[in-house]
Amino acid sequence: MKLAQALENFDLDNPELPQIIAKNALTSGDYPYDKKQKSRLYEKTLLALQIELVKLQTHLMESDQRIVIVFEGRDAAGKGGTIKRYTQNINPRHVRVVALPKPSDREQLQWYFQRYVPHLPTAGETVLFDRSWYNRAVVEPVMGFCTPAQTETFLTEVPNFERMLADDGILLFKFWLNISRPMQIKRFHDRRHDPLKQWKLSPVDLKALTRWNEYTSARDEMLKRTHADYAPWTVVRANDKRRARLAVIAHVLSGIDYKGRDKALVNDRDDRIIMPAPDFLKYIAPEE
Repeated sequence: MKLAQALENFDLDNPELPQIIAKNALTSGDYPYDKKQKSRLYEKTLLALQIELVKLQTHLMESDQRIVIVFEGRDAAGKGGTIKRYTQNINPRHVRVVALPKPSDREQLQWYFQRYVPHLPTAGETVLFDRSWYNRAVVEPVMGFCTPAQTETFLTEVPNFERMLADDGILLFKFWLNISRPMQIKRFHDRRHDPLKQWKLSPVDLKALTRWNEYTSARDEMLKRTHADYAPWTVVRANDKRRARLAVIAHVLSGIDYKGRDKALVNDRDDRIIMPAPDFLKYIAPEE
């Protein structure tokens, strides 16, 4: 009860984060670890996985395969940091990060998917979407940026859109990075009081603090209706950014057969951290 009260009475502008939130942020939401992954192990594993990504990129360029990776999650879930580690040591000529701004007046009158299509990969490319067309399933309806009818149309149409991508040979990975409410508040607080991170905190982020349950409902509906064999959702429990980053990279690597793949490394899956969306939805841990 004390934690719940602290969350309800939280003051983002207070430079002191309540101790009960700081103490419980990592383990909240039934997170399976009580400590972050040790830095030395994390850095060692990350380097090994990044070497595998270089091998994968060589394979993509030789085979003309294309990859799209969609990153979704609540604000401060760690999408940008995961993308940064994914792209850190591969050839920037063959990988792109797409983070689109608010649609223009013209774009708002177009077919919804139209502004995303020009960013799809060409042969040998990987494109990572830091938020994607799934804005219409979660952020937009929760924040009132679209109508319920527009969201319903999107949820009906997106399986067909992604089926076309898959049928054209694009390998599509969709990740939902899942964090607990105490962890989100802790990260927001860190951003608010770190002069190097304040730019990460937007007015939309601040509004999201009061709409936790609405985000949860929209997330669950999205996962239920848009998970498919050809375009599956993978949920990553991301209270610990280190474990989440490694899980995402390893999952992509394990899904593609390329020369010299270290199977023992990329298949070392922690099922407590990463799981298919249907498994996540069968038992959704308490998220405070």
